Amino acid sequence: MSRIGKQPVELPSGVTASVSGQTVEVKGPKGTQSFTATDDVTITVEDNAISVAPRGNSKRARQQWGMSRTVISNLVHGVQNTFKKELQIQGVGYRAQVQGNVLKLNLGYSHDVDFPIPQGITITAAKPTELTVEGHDLQQVGQVAANIRDWRRPEPYKGKGIRYKGEYIFAKEGKKK
Repeated sequence: MSRIGKQPVELPSGVTASVSGQTVEVKGPKGTQSFTATDDVTITVEDNAISVAPRGNSKRARQQWGMSRTVISNLVHGVQNTFKKELQIQGVGYRAQVQGNVLKLNLGYSHDVDFPIPQGITITAAKPTELTVEGHDLQQVGQVAANIRDWRRPEPYKGKGIRYKGEYIFAKEGKKK
């Protein structure tokens, strides 16, 4: 039994949801988002809450049950608030700046990295070494932050690179003579 899947997703005031087939559409003050679930779950809207139930008792149905409920919960949160990921840049000369719709990263390569900012995502650089990725879609925010981090992942010897705020990188000891 899915402990997460059992709980209905409450709809706060100002947020409405409609189900057509396997597609859930959530409307709120910040916009509209939708999710299409697999045929392994049944989605119903009743009493200002969205409920998800598995069809059958197969392993796949039980897996999709909790996952679908979590995605729907993220949709409801996303049409009200924004999701945020914070990145830190460490290294001598490493910096970032936002110019229009492009994030310019100086990461020690022979050239600057131009990262186009996708639609629906807001990237701000409060300091040259701190980035904030915000948006209403949790999956997209996480993917954009991961793509930025992939340009220079933190390395374990000097700790240089792009890391999530609060991320701990286990430092390794260098070679000994």
